[in-house]
Amino acid sequence: MTVAETLKQKLETALAPVSLDIANESHMHSVPPNSETHFRVVVVSDAFDGKRQVARHQSVYAAVADELAGPVHALALHTYTPQEWSEREQLAPASPECLGGSKADAGGGSVS
Repeated sequence: MTVAETLKQKLETALAPVSLDIANESHMHSVPPNSETHFRVVVVSDAFDGKRQVARHQSVYAAVADELAGPVHALALHTYTPQEWSEREQLAPASPECLGGSKADAGGGSVS
């Protein structure tokens, strides 16, 4: 099972989403080819009703804690109630371009 499939299975079980989209965006980052480390996740669920974004994200993190401790480096989360999703015309923002470097970059990442 791929990491994306595992994420899907766990989120479906935990949140019973009415819509779930998981995109592997690892290719947009400084990782080896075919990596499964960076994902964009759009979740639409009644479980988010009355919850603020932080609580929604915590629900997602709890469901996929094992993957976050292992192969997954980053999740770009977009969490909505069905009503919010409808009001947005079923559109979530695109992920921004990666601005980070790789460990192979010179300079060590310190700021003077």
